[in-house]
Amino acid sequence: MAEFLEGAVGFPTVLFTSALLVVIGFWLLVLVGAAGHDTFDGDVDTGALSLGGVPVSVAASLLIAFAWFGSLTGSVLLVRADLSGLPFHLLRVAVLVASPVLAWWVTRALVRPLAKLFPDEPGPSRQDFVGRTCTIRTGRVDEAFGQAEVVARDGSAALVQVRQSGDDALPSGSTGLLYAYDDAGEFFWVAPYGSEPDLRG
Repeated sequence: MAEFLEGAVGFPTVLFTSALLVVIGFWLLVLVGAAGHDTFDGDVDTGALSLGGVPVSVAASLLIAFAWFGSLTGSVLLVRADLSGLPFHLLRVAVLVASPVLAWWVTRALVRPLAKLFPDEPGPSRQDFVGRTCTIRTGRVDEAFGQAEVVARDGSAALVQVRQSGDDALPSGSTGLLYAYDDAGEFFWVAPYGSEPDLRG
């Protein structure tokens, strides 16, 4: 028990312990009805971290909890290794960096199945793809034909119809930029990534 407490209040775990106490306090407020689980949804975009699909509070809570657990585990293992001096301090910094990275991977894996529990969370719309890069999946793209794969902010991939108004070469596997959506034709206008789109079409 002493080893656990020492790890929880020692560097680097103490940084995550403080954040975890805030998370616990927040969920206690949610339990008594003083706060909503979607309180921060309008302030933070977790989709940029591929953690979209669940409320921000859920994604952040999981991220902090796993980072705390990873840091605590790493700290306890370092103490048991009986290291000292510069190697010990360098490894503690490594634990500080590695813990949130590993926590992000675990949280990202859990977010997708958890998203089914939050049907009110809006999914990606076609307009969300405008401004994103895509990978051409057909041998050519012209004014009448073309398909591309695009990755949404939540990490999911979709195959979409694309068209281009110019004569730029867009072979299979090349990168394009989706710069507009045609509602009537239900396709995206695409241009080679890095070039200026031809808006005349």
